[in-house]
Amino acid sequence: MSNGLKQDISIGPNLKALRKKAGLSQRQASAQLEVLDVSITEDILAKMEQGRYSVRISVLLALKQIYGVSTFDAFFEGL
Repeated sequence: MSNGLKQDISIGPNLKALRKKAGLSQRQASAQLEVLDVSITEDILAKMEQGRYSVRISVLLALKQIYGVSTFDAFFEGL
């Protein structure tokens, strides 16, 4: 069931760039999210990076940690 929410601005390309900068594959990133009790599959992560899936705040908090960024600004750079 879709939640019907549409993104007006996608942070997907920034998510992908930060993941690659951290040297992680989508599989590795989703595994690290699982360790942090954030259940996100590779498929969902791919959809987030493509701007086809809305990103929850709890996921951003976890991604900030595993991607090693100090502020949330990196997620929104260039928008």
